[in-house]
Amino acid sequence: MSSPDSERSTPVLDAFSRPMRTLRISVTDRCNLRCQYCMPEEEYVWLEREEILSFEEIGELVQIFTGLGVEKVRLTGGEPLLRRDLDRLVRLLAQNRRIRDLALTTNGVLLARHARALREAGLERVTVSLDTLRPERYRALTRSDAHAQTLEGIAAARAAGFEGLKINAVIMRGFNDDELADLIAFGRETEAEVRFIEYMDVGGATRWSMDQVVPRAEMIERLERQFGPVRAIEDETSANGSANAKAPADRFALPDGAAFGIISSTTEPFCRTCDRARLTPDGRWLLCLYASDGADLKRLLRGGTPRAEIAQAVADVWRGRRDRGAEERRVLGARGVLFQIEDLRKDPHREMHTRGG
Repeated sequence: MSSPDSERSTPVLDAFSRPMRTLRISVTDRCNLRCQYCMPEEEYVWLEREEILSFEEIGELVQIFTGLGVEKVRLTGGEPLLRRDLDRLVRLLAQNRRIRDLALTTNGVLLARHARALREAGLERVTVSLDTLRPERYRALTRSDAHAQTLEGIAAARAAGFEGLKINAVIMRGFNDDELADLIAFGRETEAEVRFIEYMDVGGATRWSMDQVVPRAEMIERLERQFGPVRAIEDETSANGSANAKAPADRFALPDGAAFGIISSTTEPFCRTCDRARLTPDGRWLLCLYASDGADLKRLLRGGTPRAEIAQAVADVWRGRRDRGAEERRVLGARGVLFQIEDLRKDPHREMHTRGG
């Protein structure tokens, strides 16, 4: 949804001159999978339904954020397609002329059912999480037999007309690190770009250890042994063509031109160019994926605070932003998980399925 220059807003800059360009919105904390790196426990403390932002409230907050420079909005979860009538929210956000890129991240299980309606509502891009092509591994990772449904969802997204389809795969040593080439081949078949993600020490990853991380350099080395020289794709820009906001994935190409990405937040974080803010389902605004707390925008919104005052408060907080969570974690001598399971149970806002991963 390319908007005219007259609709664009000058972005607010933080303490390190990083603009606020991207907003990730977790529309629900619920998920239909129990992935070992994200939601390994069987039971969780869920947010109360009356605390969840309505679509109209999300729309109002997005209007505030886009007025401060946000141009890219991504809907996440939990599993966002568990939120009933999500296409109605997409249609609402698609009317905001300052949004230049409206996207969704999903595990794909329900995507076949909703892909066409989402595309017709104005959703532009879809990213599907798929960590393995082997049903038995999928079952072990997610405690679900929905592997086939995920593949159907990817096919449905392509059939619905989504371009720039991406597949995210978290790579874990000893589990799926032998599938790098297979996943790239699958990306070729489905006309999707695969993005490999280093295993991160956040949220519910209570079994994380550095030994399980496959660094970007090792992934490239393995792929070069199989395919030949890998070249970096230079001058990475955001999906909307703006060079002001670097995408989280560094992109590479195989000798035959097949492109893939690597998100190396654990070993080579991109904090210095991070333009992302996160909104939880109940309206907590987080400045960093690693943040321990956030501002309660829902309280201001429901309390009748004038929208101009909320916008000023958001701008003031962002200008003071100094968060570099992944960089700070990288230099720790003894590095464990970010939050222990006891802390996660006390505060559900610290879970990745609440803060949008």
